[in-house]
Amino acid sequence: MRPSKGLNVAISRRGFLAGATVSSALLVVGADVASGTNALAAPPAPQTRYPLYVPPTVGLGNSYNLDAAPATVDLGGGNLSSVLAYNGTMPGPSFRGRPGETALITLGNQLPEETITHWHGMIVDHENDGHPVYAIPPGGTYNYSFVINQRAALNWYHPHPHMLTGGQVALGLAGAFIINDAEEDALGLPGGAYEVPLVVRDASLDSGGNLKYTPKGGGFLGSIPLVNGTREPYLNVDTALYRFRVLCGSNARIFGLALSNGAPFTLIGNDGGLLASAVQIGQIDVSPGERVDVLVDFRGLPVGTTIMLRDQRAGWDLLEFRVTQQVSDPTPVPTALSTITPLTNPVRTRVFSFDGMSRINGQVYDVNRIDFEVPFGDVELWRFVTNGNAPHPVHVHGTPFQVVSRTNGRGQLFPWESGWKDVVLLEDRETVEILIQFSAYRGEYLLHCHKLEHEDMGMMSNFVVV
Repeated sequence: MRPSKGLNVAISRRGFLAGATVSSALLVVGADVASGTNALAAPPAPQTRYPLYVPPTVGLGNSYNLDAAPATVDLGGGNLSSVLAYNGTMPGPSFRGRPGETALITLGNQLPEETITHWHGMIVDHENDGHPVYAIPPGGTYNYSFVINQRAALNWYHPHPHMLTGGQVALGLAGAFIINDAEEDALGLPGGAYEVPLVVRDASLDSGGNLKYTPKGGGFLGSIPLVNGTREPYLNVDTALYRFRVLCGSNARIFGLALSNGAPFTLIGNDGGLLASAVQIGQIDVSPGERVDVLVDFRGLPVGTTIMLRDQRAGWDLLEFRVTQQVSDPTPVPTALSTITPLTNPVRTRVFSFDGMSRINGQVYDVNRIDFEVPFGDVELWRFVTNGNAPHPVHVHGTPFQVVSRTNGRGQLFPWESGWKDVVLLEDRETVEILIQFSAYRGEYLLHCHKLEHEDMGMMSNFVVV
């Protein structure tokens, strides 16, 4: 399963923090320090907003070269910024495919350090998962080849080299991977210009306007929001029903999404695709790596109306919707969406304690150590508990799971946690239980905290499906 040879370098956690700072200094400069709170004061209302950037869409069927490299991008209004980017755009191109199609993608590393790309949420074998053991050096390439074999969903891709993931993501490397299928087609959901991916994240800039990464063990928190790499964006909308596929692409920040006019979202999906039924909800909290699929209805609003997508946690205005054109849109708002077969009768229980900022069950990650084995096809109950320094957005590679309980802390499950998930938020004093079954591939996968600074410091575990 592992390559015959690779670069295995032992680095201490103190060395990681120093190394991350040195690494990011290759591209950005500045001495400002990101805030250590997730509740920053709202910035003054901007005088100017800029058109939302929407990345290009790439279909499958042909081989595609995906290059990670330093780039200069426009954050809006000609405000240029030095970043890291896939194929020169931030976010990178959005892949779109259907079950049965084959993705043939060659990753090229034009960074000054090693990298590898993880297809987050994609059900792929070990060799295509982007495990850090496969990290390629500067100038190297890695060939991916995998068949789409899962239901419709918004997935995404981002770097996954050990101890370097946080900096590479914070400096710009991420993109969407959208899967459509026949079940989704039959619902007649909004498409074309009425279906928009939104990568929501925070960032910090140096005095020259370049992205910078100032890591802290408790998690990198930027000083400004970006949506699709755009500062203070707006989107012109028709009086129509829109579908927004939202990814929380931050390193550590949790966003509390809401609309400024108090209207609810119609929540139709999450990490693993469609929910069983639509839910009307006023605020949705998303942690790093989580996705939500929502409908927003602009019908009946007069031209000239503006509505803001807001982050209720930080008090930030994220994206302004401007109603600019009157149209007739008969698209129905669906209620029943999908059949979700519940996992039942787990044959064993495993407990995972997320300890401090760098350990799972008391162990710091070792890229060469296998921590446990999971029998192929068995349903298991995994119990996540925290031993401080939460939040911990817990991510499992290789298969989605079902969240079945949360006790203590917030003490409840939320509508966006139903159906299939691959990230679940674990707050302090909480115990979260999931049911999980690996039924697609055998091989080596990862369990880790998706607060990327915790991941880089060692809050990660190798396991093998046998």
